[in-house]
Amino acid sequence: MTLRQRFTLLYSTFMGGILLIFGASVYILVNVILLNQVDSMLAVVVRDITQVTKVNALGELNLISLPPLDMTSNAYIQVWAPDGKLIATSPSIGTLTKSLDPAGLNAGLAIYEDSYLDGAHLRVLSVPLMLRERVIGTLQVGASLSVVDATRSNLLSIMAVIAVVAVLMSAIGSWVILGRALSPLESIAETVDQINRADDLSRRIPYQERGNKEDEIGDLVVSFNQTLERLESLFTSQQRFLADVSHELRTPLTVIKGNVDLIRRMKQADEESLSSIDQEAGRLTRLVGGLLMLAQAESGKLTLVLKPVELDLLLTEVFTEMRILAGSKLHVHLNEIDQVMVNGDRDRLKQVILNLASNAIQYTPAGGDVYLSLAKIGEQARIIIRDTGPGIPAEDLPHIFDRFYRAEKSRTRSTTSGFGLGLSIAHWIVEHHGGQIKVESKEGKGTTFVIWLGILQ
Repeated sequence: MTLRQRFTLLYSTFMGGILLIFGASVYILVNVILLNQVDSMLAVVVRDITQVTKVNALGELNLISLPPLDMTSNAYIQVWAPDGKLIATSPSIGTLTKSLDPAGLNAGLAIYEDSYLDGAHLRVLSVPLMLRERVIGTLQVGASLSVVDATRSNLLSIMAVIAVVAVLMSAIGSWVILGRALSPLESIAETVDQINRADDLSRRIPYQERGNKEDEIGDLVVSFNQTLERLESLFTSQQRFLADVSHELRTPLTVIKGNVDLIRRMKQADEESLSSIDQEAGRLTRLVGGLLMLAQAESGKLTLVLKPVELDLLLTEVFTEMRILAGSKLHVHLNEIDQVMVNGDRDRLKQVILNLASNAIQYTPAGGDVYLSLAKIGEQARIIIRDTGPGIPAEDLPHIFDRFYRAEKSRTRSTTSGFGLGLSIAHWIVEHHGGQIKVESKEGKGTTFVIWLGILQ
């Protein structure tokens, strides 16, 4: 059963239930009102009769005069003696000698009962006639319920017809409305099916033609398109990564194999061949290490050991190491440094700063400058790593922290270049410290990385 059919059935059932409850309530209410009207009429007749009823000197009923009221023409009246003898009847009752309500003769109190007499449905009020706490007779007043029965039957038929028509209209209306409301889901299913058949993640679900884009289905379409966009971006990045890794693996493996073949032919290992093998093996080790760390971060297995960390001492260590790494190629400066304490993983924070600083040194031309600084801004620590290198193109900046992404247009690969994993790992580490990492760059004017971390209170 389709979703449209299930909802239509649900709405129709719900409408039928409401109409059933409403109809039952109306039926009961009308029935009570009609019976109350009949009972009121019977009570009035009994009151009028009892007011003109007479007794003889012995305290026995000897005469009953019916009131000259039109109401009595619609009522059947009987007066019974205590011994079960019929004393008087109304003209409307004819020659009937049976009790209107046999059970009411011995009730001993006023009682309303429904009675069936010779196929006629009657409402009968039986009232004992008392004289000084002694029962001297029983007065029974009845009225036909044929009109009430006909009214109830007609009402039941009308409500049944209305209920059937209302349920059918509800089903048809629900079917049409749900068809229009759920039509975008069919478009979603069709688009997804086309994506699965064609492996085309560039397709998007169209929703511009829909009248209302702010409902739940519109939100679903937007969210699904965003998911497709992210999947396409991730798939493209992985394809690019596979191509890059294939190239990066092929180069060192080719160099290693060539040097091994050379050593075999020469039957001796020269220092240049061994150095080349060691260098290429180091590149492979860095690649595997970066992939392993990224996999651990994605799976949640890369845990952070958070402890108080003195950022000023950490930055001083990085500055010292970077000066040694830069050598005479360029100048490394420590502009300013404040005493700042944060709660973090010291090794991971140092890895982030080392990665950014080493990138700055690697891509800054000879004679250039790299600047490090640490400042306390309000309740946050700000670390700046700035270089005077070639900068990053504007089209590459939004993707600089994406996994496997490298802006190769402005940064030429070298034997020590990375694999597009370092900045992604750095971004993950900073974010899981509750901080932020941002980048600003202009081609030809250098690049600036800024790290914000919360200060330990």
